[in-house]
Amino acid sequence: MSPVRKIINDPVYGFITIDDPLIWRIFCHPYFQRLRHIHQMAFAHLVYPGAVHTRLHHALGAYHLMTEALSELKRKGVDLSPAEEQGARIAILLHDMGHGPFSHALENELIPGAHHETLSLIIMQDMNRQFDGALQTALEIFTDQHPKRFLHQLVSGQLDVDRMDYLNRDSFFTGVSEGVIGYDRILKMLAVKDGELMVEEKAIYSIEKFLLSRRLMYWQVYLHKTVVSAEMTLVHIIRRAKELIASGMSVPASSTPLDFFLQRPNQAFHADGDLQRFCQLDDHDIMSTVKNWMQHPDPVLSELSSRLLERRLLKIRLQADPFDPEVLGQKQQQVCQHYKLPPELAHYLAFTGEASNTLYNPGDERIRILFKDGSVKDISEVDHALIHRSLSGRVKKHYICFPDL
Repeated sequence: MSPVRKIINDPVYGFITIDDPLIWRIFCHPYFQRLRHIHQMAFAHLVYPGAVHTRLHHALGAYHLMTEALSELKRKGVDLSPAEEQGARIAILLHDMGHGPFSHALENELIPGAHHETLSLIIMQDMNRQFDGALQTALEIFTDQHPKRFLHQLVSGQLDVDRMDYLNRDSFFTGVSEGVIGYDRILKMLAVKDGELMVEEKAIYSIEKFLLSRRLMYWQVYLHKTVVSAEMTLVHIIRRAKELIASGMSVPASSTPLDFFLQRPNQAFHADGDLQRFCQLDDHDIMSTVKNWMQHPDPVLSELSSRLLERRLLKIRLQADPFDPEVLGQKQQQVCQHYKLPPELAHYLAFTGEASNTLYNPGDERIRILFKDGSVKDISEVDHALIHRSLSGRVKKHYICFPDL
């Protein structure tokens, strides 16, 4: 392949360089370019107007941080071949390929049981065939089959470059300063011991800030009550559309790929027949369809669609304990009376749910601290550390959504 050197101006990190011909071909592939049309943060822009960056922005940022991390590890004497470096960079560039329209909001709604990581793997396998096996090392790293496990941990772990970029990037585009992390210092402090990714002792406080920033961003941005209301409205729109289709009513989508998945609500994803259609889906399919459904004769579908497009979102309340069923019953009764709906449809406009977040769970992939004497501890076991086991439990909030009548 002929030499290549492409410079991309990123608002977060400055200039990002792609100097690998294979990676440039991957970047230009239609599967990857589709990420331009999927919001990184779904409906967060309804609260933070600047949050309109895309999955492609994030993938490029994570690629840049991976390049920096690998360079730092090599400077510290970690053995890495050119093929392994290339594989790790490709793996992180493609790690989010399986996200569908509005990412997590519609995961398992359009295609039941199809997790985005599973779909990412299917897409990478298909691209590997198209590129005559050139992505094999990247696949091994992505699936944690490569002998150098720290490469997988850089792609997917408690301290991966994926999380580093989305916290930094989402903070930048929302203007929420609580998400700012010292990613550059963390990258400088990365180390490898016994094949595992670790962080030098000097970075303990940067890691704690990283974990706290993640928690604050979840409650202030990702699980902001208005964002939850908008995402759940979209979920109920899709569920109602599927229910109407199952009953025999015409509910056309604005695109052929979306129509295909709506018409087969309970079928599993088949890589051979469904992949091309899935890779044509993006946020535009959903929003143009929802705009059409504002005029649909079904009162539930049209009302929900109108509310989402016009930002007349359902009211939402959060509390620590589950809501009394009587409270939900009263809200659903009001919905029935106002919209003249039968009781079995009230749950589309008045419903409860829960949102949760964990600061740090040692049961998952651990963050290991490497001390000067060669000893290793989990960050939750470090003396005087802010992140200890009493803070590792899951924090849960219950919510109720209903129209303001």
